[in-house]
Amino acid sequence: MGLNAAQRLDAAEALRMAEATQVAVPPLITTYPGIDVVDSYEIQLLNIRRRLAAGATVYGHKVGLSSKAMQEMMGVDEPDYGHLLSDMVYSEDAPIPTQSFLLPRVEVEVGFVLGDDLPGEGCTALDVLRCTDFIAPAIELIDSRIADWKIGLFDTISDNASSCGVILGKERVKPSEIDVKAIDATLDINGNRVAEGTSGAVLGDPTIAVAWLANKVASFGVRLEKGHVVLPGSCTRAYDVKPGDDVVATFKGLGSVSLKFS
Repeated sequence: MGLNAAQRLDAAEALRMAEATQVAVPPLITTYPGIDVVDSYEIQLLNIRRRLAAGATVYGHKVGLSSKAMQEMMGVDEPDYGHLLSDMVYSEDAPIPTQSFLLPRVEVEVGFVLGDDLPGEGCTALDVLRCTDFIAPAIELIDSRIADWKIGLFDTISDNASSCGVILGKERVKPSEIDVKAIDATLDINGNRVAEGTSGAVLGDPTIAVAWLANKVASFGVRLEKGHVVLPGSCTRAYDVKPGDDVVATFKGLGSVSLKFS
């Protein structure tokens, strides 16, 4: 069925306004019953292109729905992806203003920083290891411009895979110096341990998620390039955060990354 160009523009503008005003919109399928996956990626790209035209640059990409549990919940058999832009990058050294978001959550991620362009079609996990300069501890900040996080597949793809921020820790480890699929991770909020997980929660091996992404975006003429950061998916489920929260994600053999919400 699908949407026409005007409907895609309307949906993109609704999401843009929701982000700007912190007033959420209903699930897109209620407003646009004919929406499909192709529409959803096009809606995402409309807002990404607008931000790039306003001066942002591509910092990298994120993979979403990279655990079997999340895929089953959404009724899909593959991950999805979103863009990481330069205006979404936060520092450990400065508090993050929570008033910029609707219902923010944090995810514990092992970040891949590319030292070389990844091949597109046919990219393998071995290519990912070969082209990755280093692994870094990371937290992805996610948010939904859809009311109360009542999202389906079309919502999250259209809404840039619910991504709104990324924070990298200072540690840098070569992929040859660590077992990327067996990095134990913990998440503490205000000094309380809320989660423990492992990098293998991401498709059994996060490099598989990065290779999937390289193959997927190649079909749209996009390459994952040298210098890009790729977030392959969370080691644990996502956790809500609120003003005043102190968040620390710690990775065995990879250091930690922290953030504070103002």
